[in-house]
Amino acid sequence: MDVTRPVRRLLSREEGPPAVRRAVWVTVAGCTGFYTLAYALDERVMALYAMFGALPLVLFAQLPGPARQRTPVFLVVLPVGCALVTAGTLLAVSDWAAACGMLVVGFAVSFLGIGAPRPAGPAAAFQLYYVLPCFPPYAPETLGDRLAGLTAGILLTTVADRLLWADPAPRPYRVRLADATAALAGYCGAVGRLLADGGPGPAVRELGEAADRALHATRLSQVPPTERPTAASLRDRALNHSRAAARHLRNQLDSLGRGPLGGCVPDPAAARLLEAAAEALRQAARTLRAGTPEPGGDTLSGAVRAFDTARAEHHGGVTPERLRQGAVVRSAAEGALLACEAARIACGAQPGPRWRDPGGPFAYALAGPLRRWWRRLRLHLTLRSVLLQNALRLAVALACARLVAGVLDLPHGFWVLLGTLSLMRTSAADTRGALVPAFVGTALGGAVATLLLMLVGDVPVFYAVATPVVILVGFSVGPVLGPAWTQAAMTLTFMVLFAQIAPPEWQLPAVRLVDVLVGGSLGMAASLLAWPRGGHGQLRCVVRDFLSLAAEGVKAVTAQLSDGRDLTGARLKPLRREQDLAGSCYLQYRTETASRHAADPSWEAVMLPGRHVVVGGELMLTRRHEGAGEPLPVEAAAELSTLADRVAAECLRTADTLRTPPPPAPDAPPHPYPASASGPLRLACHPQAHGMTVDDALLITDIEAWLTGVAHDAERARRATVRAARHPG
Repeated sequence: MDVTRPVRRLLSREEGPPAVRRAVWVTVAGCTGFYTLAYALDERVMALYAMFGALPLVLFAQLPGPARQRTPVFLVVLPVGCALVTAGTLLAVSDWAAACGMLVVGFAVSFLGIGAPRPAGPAAAFQLYYVLPCFPPYAPETLGDRLAGLTAGILLTTVADRLLWADPAPRPYRVRLADATAALAGYCGAVGRLLADGGPGPAVRELGEAADRALHATRLSQVPPTERPTAASLRDRALNHSRAAARHLRNQLDSLGRGPLGGCVPDPAAARLLEAAAEALRQAARTLRAGTPEPGGDTLSGAVRAFDTARAEHHGGVTPERLRQGAVVRSAAEGALLACEAARIACGAQPGPRWRDPGGPFAYALAGPLRRWWRRLRLHLTLRSVLLQNALRLAVALACARLVAGVLDLPHGFWVLLGTLSLMRTSAADTRGALVPAFVGTALGGAVATLLLMLVGDVPVFYAVATPVVILVGFSVGPVLGPAWTQAAMTLTFMVLFAQIAPPEWQLPAVRLVDVLVGGSLGMAASLLAWPRGGHGQLRCVVRDFLSLAAEGVKAVTAQLSDGRDLTGARLKPLRREQDLAGSCYLQYRTETASRHAADPSWEAVMLPGRHVVVGGELMLTRRHEGAGEPLPVEAAAELSTLADRVAAECLRTADTLRTPPPPAPDAPPHPYPASASGPLRLACHPQAHGMTVDDALLITDIEAWLTGVAHDAERARRATVRAARHPG
């Protein structure tokens, strides 16, 4: 019989090796402190807190990076943990005081993470550092022992983390983005060759599909939580900005190579510009992969200026289709510029002179870290934020659980809060789905614990020998086999630990089951009463508001561009905030399984019109600011305003489909904005006849291309929403 087969099967699973490392980690750190303090020094209280200093940090915390990056986080956790143990010890004087403290601690710890992996990682450990001491007996005289044990546990956790073998390092997000940027460079070059000589269409399609796959891998929902760039740091903001610009570039290239402009006419100047953009993207990919910005001049900006000169020189007799094609090419190149600059900033460079406008797209790079974090905190100070909803829901549930456990005088009542904390999910459906495995696992662990008590009785030496085996085996296998097995391992672990602190009680396994039932039921009640639909319920509302604000942004930015004054991005700020709220809500939605529906559309596609307004609007305002002059002629401004109203109506129509899907309109053309019928383009074809300069005509062309691009995205999003509603799955 091959006794190593179960071990090999465990290690062959994707989640197996990390689970084994965590089990060894908590065994080494927790048991070392527990045995030393309990048996060598006969300090039972200190020993218990040493174990609980290590166990939550290892099993419940999700901290990004290798061990050397986690060490400073653990050293910050130490004083915070000591403060929470102190607060719990002192507030245990009464049930109401402890419950009020639980409300404050539960909310602050949950909300102050605001979605960033590093500060949010130890949140569950912080909750438990308050939970354990806030239960009777009220013993402030033991505070010194408790703090000493907690300190020993956290320090041993830190040392063990550095001594154990390292987990395989996940791919950093910037490397994923580098791959996507390199794939976009290949796609950009292929579209350039298509414009130069009508190159092979299949090559364009294949490279476009490769770029799609690489960009899909950069979606935050496809990235491990600890590697997501969701913090308010300059690096994470710039990485997200670079991805947004890359996505804008991909959409413009699709219009040229695979979309409504797929039948491109040859244009050598456009081909040269796209080749320059491809080279800039290749340099940005190298920067992201290395993590340091490459030296070199901004050749792409010069190529854009040369392209504008060529467009102006060959403007006479040009067709509306050719005008729009040139505008889309220019927008693609500017998207590449934005993506490359954001990549440089993410790797430590300062914004270039062109991008240092306080109202420009890189305004966040000019602000200090405290200001960026305050903006992030203020963004989520609304009940429409799923992060605030989660913090309030969890805080109220934990406070009620503490009050119920105290009023009912439940023995080992902290298990009630542990059950609430470990079983609550962000939606009622997901919480309900977690209850049955938890109850089954607790009953299974309780049955094994009862059998041990019957067979062994009060023999502390046996439980001392069994503890590392239970922890090592239980927490190696539990995460692989499922939540029921994890709950069973946790129940058995608590039993063998407390059997060494005090004489074992026959009722202990049953108490554990009752406490989990009570805690899980309280968590279920909180999930049902407070935002029961979780991210799924909020996402539809937030995306609808995002598209409604996009409609307002289209009209406001068009008016700014026509007027030529007040060219800051202030009008886009509400839209950016709504985009961030929608992004955080979408991330939560992706973590929920039971509450997702087959009739849900592709939310990335539905949010695309709003994102096009943000990125395209930033680029247009920057371009207009650099060449700011007189307002556009009244006739041109009126045509652009009419088009903006029509595009805004498209965005609102798409937003309305998220409320009530309208009947399909199969007879509507897929791209109802032909260049030949565009009023702004007809004016731009003959600028002198309408009292305009060639520069005005090119600006009008670029604005028109941006607006019609948003309209196409809105139409596709609307059709996708209707299709998903009528043909779910």
